[in-house]
Amino acid sequence: MPRHLLITACNFLPILFFFFFFFSSPVVVLTAAALPDPCAGRRVHIRRLPPRFNTDLLGHCSTAFPLADHPSSTPSCASLANHGLGPRTHNRTRSWHRTDGRLLEPFFHRRVLDLPCLAADPAAADAVFLPYYASLDALPFVLEPAMLNFSAIHGVPLAQFLERDRPDVLKRNHGHDHFLVLAGPAWDYAQPPESEPRLWGTTSILRRPEFVNFTFLTLESRAWPWQEHAIPHPTAFHPPTFPRLQAWIARARRSRRTSLMLYAGGVSRPSKPNIRGSILAECANRTDNVCSLIDCSGGACALDPAHYMIPMLRSRFCLQPPGDTPTRRSTFDAVLAGCVPVFFEHASARTQYGWHLPPERYDEFSVTIPKDSVVLGGVVIAETLAAVPEVEVARMRARLLEMAPRVVYRRHGTSTAGEMGMDAIDIAVDGVLRRIRKRFKALQDGQAEAIYSMDDDNQEII
Repeated sequence: MPRHLLITACNFLPILFFFFFFFSSPVVVLTAAALPDPCAGRRVHIRRLPPRFNTDLLGHCSTAFPLADHPSSTPSCASLANHGLGPRTHNRTRSWHRTDGRLLEPFFHRRVLDLPCLAADPAAADAVFLPYYASLDALPFVLEPAMLNFSAIHGVPLAQFLERDRPDVLKRNHGHDHFLVLAGPAWDYAQPPESEPRLWGTTSILRRPEFVNFTFLTLESRAWPWQEHAIPHPTAFHPPTFPRLQAWIARARRSRRTSLMLYAGGVSRPSKPNIRGSILAECANRTDNVCSLIDCSGGACALDPAHYMIPMLRSRFCLQPPGDTPTRRSTFDAVLAGCVPVFFEHASARTQYGWHLPPERYDEFSVTIPKDSVVLGGVVIAETLAAVPEVEVARMRARLLEMAPRVVYRRHGTSTAGEMGMDAIDIAVDGVLRRIRKRFKALQDGQAEAIYSMDDDNQEII
């Protein structure tokens, strides 16, 4: 064979081998059915509600829920900016906002719209989210004296709407798959409907039989939270990107801690002995750099988070005494600052936020000093904290900052959600989905009483 024909034939050998192998071997075809469904068990339907149950309620902003301090320096309704995150604290920041926690409901609503597994058909959904701004709808009952005696009907118009409009959505699972948000402590919404006289500042929506199977996400739950689950108080930090989240955590990690302990909150002395009064008395008697006091009375900390965050960055421990209710927003400010929280009762956090901050790990990132030992037993807080070895404090701080992204409410519209990991809302929604699955299983197994179990509230969402 001529040499040039031999070379040409050799050039075709790989092609001939490919055709022989392809047509003589079994063909494997990957279909969509063979791939795992990333939304299996995670589909959420957003129930369409008339505006009177959500957006119309924002019209109360100029009178009912303005920022607490310096109203003349804040434009009317400024707290509604950025879908409830509030205005930016200054022009150069992209992460820090003047956030009013009472507006968690519209912000949560906006973030749910970003979920990757939304279902247009409620029949195809695993959970049904009700974008009802419940705490805002309660304002007439708690602000207008003439409405006080009618606070038992809070939520009744919503119940009537759900029973009348597409009743099949509610009846399909008897409400066990429904969830909504309450921007406040559950106790404020749990007055028995038949109570007389009515207690000022409370309603009865959590006691309404129409909602008995719903899951309520609250800022503070009751001691038997089979109906509700606590989620973190919103802080002022809402990073839009992963690098901004990383940058803040790096700053908190390298911050120089020159003060032993810090208390940020109201500084008025209580009329009778309690843990807050003991803290104020102990700090007032110190002339060294052991205790820092940040006066947040009258909303002094609402407009500028630097007022308390910078001192927190400089402190090793942040004291978290209970106030009007056991929980405090300051707890989550401390987590972000890497300032080890000091609790004086379990109800302040350990029994509240099990999905976000698992109870069995509290000794890894916090200190607990029983309040009675301080108020009645003469225990000195500063001495107790000074005795904690510095290596142990550093370990707790490192663990705290590892968990910080879990209590952050990421800004809506974030395109790097996967990179940033799960934030407070992602964890809350996953917790609700897990709770619904367990309820369905209990009902299918004929163990209806198991839906009242609180075991789920102590299990971390990963």
